[in-house]
Amino acid sequence: MDEDVDLHAAPDAGDSSSVAEIVDWVARGIIEGRLRPGDDLNSVDLAKRFGVSRTPVREALFTLTREGLVDWPPRRRPRVAAMHLKEVREIYELRALLYGQVSLAIVEHATEDDLAALWRAHAKLAEVAAQGDVDGYFWANVAFRDEELRVSRNGIVKEVLDSMRLRTNRLRHLSTSLPGRLQRSCTDHQRLCEAYAERDGVLAAALNRSIVMGALRAIEAAWDTMR
Repeated sequence: MDEDVDLHAAPDAGDSSSVAEIVDWVARGIIEGRLRPGDDLNSVDLAKRFGVSRTPVREALFTLTREGLVDWPPRRRPRVAAMHLKEVREIYELRALLYGQVSLAIVEHATEDDLAALWRAHAKLAEVAAQGDVDGYFWANVAFRDEELRVSRNGIVKEVLDSMRLRTNRLRHLSTSLPGRLQRSCTDHQRLCEAYAERDGVLAAALNRSIVMGALRAIEAAWDTMR
């Protein structure tokens, strides 16, 4: 059944905690592949799942539409948005540039405690990589990236990267799940941490750009089988 919704209208006020919970559940489902491109997102079913009215559900789906994870045409039911390779490339090319800047800032600003925090984040990556845990590695990698942004102390870059976090995480989970990617990624992040420890900004920036673009190349190579 179609849903008559005006995406240009402001969403109704709802319980903010319920909205956040629904956003998190749907986003994780899309990111981890339990919800596939084209899958319907029925607001009635979601309201029953979370024990809420349809108002916070619609607000959550409106948020996910703005984030690019949900496609919600006027007077149609919302569904998981499809991905397009051109957009994927544009996102990764921008991320490569920004993380190069993040690495330069880390080398300039990081304290010894900051470097120790990055090594701890990497240790978690190595632990879950050894277990072959794709979901665990993905979320540990998100934590590593968050730690990099904290240590870089570059608020503007963080703001830009955060603005496309959900779309990026969907793509990052896809690249992480490809054969051979866990150990390769873990090794690359170890080399990155070593460059940080050596205070080699040029090397760290090059490695970080290479990590991002390597994930893009893996996605490109597997694109026809991933959609």
